[in-house]
Amino acid sequence: MHYDAHRKEIMTRIAKPYMNPYVAGIGLGLVLLLSFVVMGRGLGASGAFTSVVAVGVKTVAPAHAQSSEFYQEYLPANTHPLKDWLVFEVAGVIIGGFISGSLAGRTRRSVDRGPNATPNMRLTYAFFGGALIGFGSKLARGCTSGQALTGGAVLSLGSWIFMIAVFVGAYAVAYVVRRQWT
Repeated sequence: MHYDAHRKEIMTRIAKPYMNPYVAGIGLGLVLLLSFVVMGRGLGASGAFTSVVAVGVKTVAPAHAQSSEFYQEYLPANTHPLKDWLVFEVAGVIIGGFISGSLAGRTRRSVDRGPNATPNMRLTYAFFGGALIGFGSKLARGCTSGQALTGGAVLSLGSWIFMIAVFVGAYAVAYVVRRQWT
């Protein structure tokens, strides 16, 4: 299918407009505030993935998991790491995103891409980009939601520097890869 026809088909099947970004931002801020009030800490997703990986490592190689300082943080002796509320936060984000997309009529199976990219190329880039982001979130000691939302809310200098670097990096990379989308 020609790119313009593909794009027009996508635009015509969107039943409802996207949420106002200012309203969404206020809602996200209130969720962040509630997480501090109710749970005593902010939002983040990378800790949930690390908890799941720690359980997997403990299952496959228990001696390695017990001797690793890194995994000890995610394998407390008195509770199961999958009881960490961040695991359920991420599950809720996935389920809530699906429900929201379904209600708005945006749950069709497709691969959004530019006119110069094949679906396989787009999926390959997405996979490697996601892996790079996952690795980077461990180096940065938190994902963008943890660094930007939680760290930014508590005025962490490292989080502000991180987000500035994210935007600078995104603009630099966007210049290089924009030909895939235009």
